[in-house]
Amino acid sequence: MKNIHRRDFIKSSSLVAGLAVVGTSPAVSSVLSGVDDAIKIAVVGCGGRGTGAVVNAFNSGQHVKLVAMADAFADNIEKSYNNLIKKYADKVDVPDSRKYVGFEAYKQAIADADVVILTTPPGFRPQHFEEVVRQGKHAFMEKPVAVDVPGIRKILDLAKEAKRKKLNVVVGFQRRFQRNYREAIQRIHDGQIGDVVSGQVYWNSGGVWLRPRKPGQTEMEYQMHNWFYFNWLCGDHIVEQHVHNIDIANWIKGKYPVSIQGTGSRAHRTGKDHGEIYDNFAVELTYDDGTVVYSQCRHFEGITNRVDETFQATKGRVYLSAGNQAVLWDAQGNEIYRHQSKGDPNPYAQEHVELFDAIAKGEYRFSDIDFSAYSTLTGIIGRAACYTGKVIKWDEALQSTVDLSPEVYAWDANPKIMPDENGFYPVAKPGIDTHLYI
Repeated sequence: MKNIHRRDFIKSSSLVAGLAVVGTSPAVSSVLSGVDDAIKIAVVGCGGRGTGAVVNAFNSGQHVKLVAMADAFADNIEKSYNNLIKKYADKVDVPDSRKYVGFEAYKQAIADADVVILTTPPGFRPQHFEEVVRQGKHAFMEKPVAVDVPGIRKILDLAKEAKRKKLNVVVGFQRRFQRNYREAIQRIHDGQIGDVVSGQVYWNSGGVWLRPRKPGQTEMEYQMHNWFYFNWLCGDHIVEQHVHNIDIANWIKGKYPVSIQGTGSRAHRTGKDHGEIYDNFAVELTYDDGTVVYSQCRHFEGITNRVDETFQATKGRVYLSAGNQAVLWDAQGNEIYRHQSKGDPNPYAQEHVELFDAIAKGEYRFSDIDFSAYSTLTGIIGRAACYTGKVIKWDEALQSTVDLSPEVYAWDANPKIMPDENGFYPVAKPGIDTHLYI
């Protein structure tokens, strides 16, 4: 399996007007009567990330209007809507009739739009993207794109149909739109530091929000509100967050690991509100040329934070970070490149600038699905390797049938993982019940 590298498409002034660089994508159409010729967007998942992505779309430089909103919770929609109209009232056209609530709300919102923003917890991504592709809409969807292997297989199957329909799809691996990463990694691929032979990637931080249980909540409501702590919704933080850094390793190598092994545990976050996930992982990604990339992520309070990547090569080394840093050195330690970040665009905004530029011009440029699925899969295998204590081969993992999703999506239905009589959830113990995790 080969990586798919995003390329910059340069328009030539001699091209016939209207001729796309790569291909012609579906035209933007007026799906709502009485609405002007704006590109109409819908957001599915109206939390902070969804609201932020809508703002990014508004600031893309194109004529964009939000026409539909969907979320499992009505209060999420109202909070997002109220925040958006404070500054972008002229770009928001969402009457109450196009505010859709519930587990099936995404289908209606997708039908109203030309472009769909998918920003729910990632456990819903495969089924939501399936509807996007079925209806033939362009999309921005947040990473990760799934939380288990069956979800990855579905995403990869959908990628084929999305390509056939020439649907522009950008996934929220914003470092791939970040100038310091693009320029430094291009230099690496050009051979300036030789062949990469080892690396280290990190996401070490104090963790994220915690939403304690409220009186009267059903188990489904509680887990949905506290979604970061349940694998069927989040995938654990190695998948939900650290996948960014793992994706850099795969991008630099231009391939994916053939085997993964590692260790992890719950060292500090061990309360009832912490669900089932680990708070630390240490993983080795082994590639077919013998390269080993060490991957570390943890959520400990009071620690030294580190979110960056470094790689060693036959002729030098490189350091990269989301803080617009990129430095290359030769084998003698001489600096051969340092990124100058002045004037760099915000990568979260740049994702949407490039996506909506392609859509506005009727061009087919983006199919981020494959590399996004494979980097997500790398994180999933890393999680399983730590949960089981086994070395897991890539090809074997792809055959997994472990499906984390609930049998029924309803507020009175129970997810597959439930608390015991004391309110604690089962946590993976390496070497025990390993069949449950891969």
